[in-house]
Amino acid sequence: FGSLGFLGHEILHGAVVGKGTLRDVLGGLCLLPHAIAPLLWRQWHNVGHHAHTQMQGQDPDAYSTLEDYHERRSLQILHRLVPVRSLRFFALLAVWLNLHAAIVLVHSLPTMPGRQRLRVVIETVLPIVFWVAMGVWLGWGAFLFFYALPLLVSNFIVMSYIATNHLLNPLLEEDDPLAGSLTVSVPRVLDVLHSNFSHHTEHHVFPAMSAKYAPHVKRVLKELWPDRYHEMSLWKALGLLWRTPRLYLDNIRLVDPRTGRRYGVLGYGLDPNRVP
Repeated sequence: FGSLGFLGHEILHGAVVGKGTLRDVLGGLCLLPHAIAPLLWRQWHNVGHHAHTQMQGQDPDAYSTLEDYHERRSLQILHRLVPVRSLRFFALLAVWLNLHAAIVLVHSLPTMPGRQRLRVVIETVLPIVFWVAMGVWLGWGAFLFFYALPLLVSNFIVMSYIATNHLLNPLLEEDDPLAGSLTVSVPRVLDVLHSNFSHHTEHHVFPAMSAKYAPHVKRVLKELWPDRYHEMSLWKALGLLWRTPRLYLDNIRLVDPRTGRRYGVLGYGLDPNRVP
């Protein structure tokens, strides 16, 4: 499921087939396990996220601020359940993508024109009907193993990349792929299976580029901007996410809402090798 999701991401960016019905059909099939509508994904990810990466209030994937925390009861509950350095953070990764997609769907539908809204609803409901029908046909005991558990694993894998790709970076006033993204290094076999999704800074520089060229772009970026390019292993990045809070005090500082302790971000005081 995770590998399909990464392939669907490539397809819906137009990196595999051109724009049009074929792109949406193939992308929708790849996102079928997560029941994410292709049209919603393109508007949320391609337009909202890529055009406004890490820009608070404009990027639907940018994390919340301390001010948001004080205003939103849901955030207070979440951070009480998943405090800094809690193992529950890793459990959260196993549901985060689908939970976030549902939130984006609820917020996006009222803003869409009628035909787009109907299309997104249909593209969301059809996968759900498909998986429910499979459960009825094959039995709910089997459903746990052929769908539910693989979906949790897929969420964990995909969000391990997505969270590390941006949540250690500063909030931005304007789009800057070098400042707002992190490339993570993984074993070559994972790059093959996951469509080079680890090369995330490169992807933000050229979103519609085939992922097979990402390593070449990486070499050029490191030659041109060695001091601004951020890269570390996926395992180290996950460790940093676990050891640091997620709420932003301002654009360049993270803060633990329970203790008030402050941490830097990449490029502004966060040393990957020394986090107290």
